[in-house]
Amino acid sequence: MSEKSEKFLRVMLDFIPSLESEYRNSIENNGELLETVIIEDVLMPEILKLLSEDSNVELLSHIFDYFEEVCNSEDNYLLNIFSVTVLEILGNDRAILEVAQKYMGPKTKQLQVQADVDLGRIN
Repeated sequence: MSEKSEKFLRVMLDFIPSLESEYRNSIENNGELLETVIIEDVLMPEILKLLSEDSNVELLSHIFDYFEEVCNSEDNYLLNIFSVTVLEILGNDRAILEVAQKYMGPKTKQLQVQADVDLGRIN
């Protein structure tokens, strides 16, 4: 795991501190910190819930501002993890993606479209 991906998880837990125990449980259950598992099973369900409710605009804005920062990172490892987890999951549900796009910056939108292309969801 890169320093940047470790920082990413910490920042996300700062945004959503209620996930801290689930985060720790995942590490305990898996015997190690598995970034993709944490993102897919701990972080993203909560982010998807926030997007489906679309009521905590301030928190969503902060999260997606940070996503934009991540998307502009030069850490290829972090970008790859982010693309194959966060961006692919956001594209799984078109209604959720439509809400998410209101909060996405230009680079996040670009990389999310690329994730959809890579998966064959769009041409």
